[in-house]
Amino acid sequence: MDELIPLCQAALGRLPESVAVPQYDRRALRAGMVHIGLGNFHRAHQAWYTHRLMQLGVAQDWAIIGAGVRPGDSAMREKLLGQDCLTTLIELDPRGKSAEVTGAMVDFLPVEGDNAALIARMAQPDIRIVSLTVTEGGYYLDPETGAVDAGHEDIRHDASHPTTPRTAFGAMVAALRLRRAGGSGPFTGLSCDNLQGNGAVLRQTVVGLARLSDPDLADWIAAHCSFPNSMVDCIVPATGPREIALAQGFGIADAAPVTHESFRQWVIEDDFCAGRPDWGRAGAIFTPDVHAYETMKIRILNGGHQVICAAGELLGLGTIAATMAHEGIRAMFCKITRDEIAPHVAAVPGLSAMAYIDLIAGRFANPEIRDTTRRVAFDGSSRHAGFVLPSLRDGLAKGSSVEGLALASALWARYCLGRRDDGSPIEANDPLWPSLQMAAQAAQENPAAWLEQVPLYREVKAAPRFADAFCQWYALLARQGVDAAITRYVARPTA
Repeated sequence: MDELIPLCQAALGRLPESVAVPQYDRRALRAGMVHIGLGNFHRAHQAWYTHRLMQLGVAQDWAIIGAGVRPGDSAMREKLLGQDCLTTLIELDPRGKSAEVTGAMVDFLPVEGDNAALIARMAQPDIRIVSLTVTEGGYYLDPETGAVDAGHEDIRHDASHPTTPRTAFGAMVAALRLRRAGGSGPFTGLSCDNLQGNGAVLRQTVVGLARLSDPDLADWIAAHCSFPNSMVDCIVPATGPREIALAQGFGIADAAPVTHESFRQWVIEDDFCAGRPDWGRAGAIFTPDVHAYETMKIRILNGGHQVICAAGELLGLGTIAATMAHEGIRAMFCKITRDEIAPHVAAVPGLSAMAYIDLIAGRFANPEIRDTTRRVAFDGSSRHAGFVLPSLRDGLAKGSSVEGLALASALWARYCLGRRDDGSPIEANDPLWPSLQMAAQAAQENPAAWLEQVPLYREVKAAPRFADAFCQWYALLARQGVDAAITRYVARPTA
């Protein structure tokens, strides 16, 4: 296409007819939500559901204001404000690509060290939902007690300086303090992160942080704010030159386009203290039993990602689709999910665990989705804890096989050593990388050292069925490599 049309409100009418654009008057939209951690996933998921409602002529008072609490968020703010907060969403389906421009977002707040603009905006009465995507490990909870980690430097700062906090949760507490004082009432805190009971986790962090500086405010938040659990699902790769070029292929000059698969799911507990958009009209599911859906998704999709990503990285396979094209890795994924994860996952309405595995295998194998193994492997210390360990604990408790889950742990440990099977280096890819690498190096001489040094294995390291299998797999990986270990596991008869 010869002419690239810059993405902005004034140029929407010039975009190709094949590109769907907002049919609502964006100038008439009124804010109703602030979203903290505004990356690709939010724009392809929550913002898309809200945009689709607006296309139906409803939810015009639920426009989204973006926010960030990390210095790096300023770059995204600059890009999005430069294109009137519009986003090009490109659906990558093997049957063909399509594009639409979404417009539910209307502003992006300044990113400041003291979060003053964020606090002030969340304190306004028109904001009735504050949603977040801050990663699974970003909730400052003590892994042993489940309470807010009062010893963390950021939490200590926010407790001592409650009017100038540095975390998203401190900003929420500060805004709620102003709302209580001004009589504008509570808002709903909506986590959109891949956490079991993410609403309960968010409640624990916000209320726990408030209690460190103002117990009365903490009681008020606990009594009046709501924190619904939700399950979110859509594979959304990071944006790079390829994704920008895809937008250009549709004639659009978008500095931050988003690619995504054709599948979306959002399951939400209907517990909103200050109202909500009718996302059900756009396909979201409201149910009191979010747990069953999130268990299926977290254990099979997110757990399945962790089963295969380290193996893919160790073999130099750059994308999840490439790992699923590897015969051994695909067979390992199917065997582990069917034999060691699915037995502990209940069906949800209209979908069994086995049928869900088939669905996920097809989604992972989509060659149009350039989801990198490195992205999926990032922060394995949080992701193994949240996505793999629950199935491992269930398998140990019920006496079922954990051989494949032990192999997945050994593959991750080998990955943290920082070298691929061909000897090429793996760059740091976890907030705890130095300690993980040290543990992986110690495991070279004694595989059990990994289980002793990595805290997440504290409750399972004494189980011989897991510990023995882990040590055997780690030793085999060191001697013969990834392909040999996977081949041996896949060849084992199903228990």
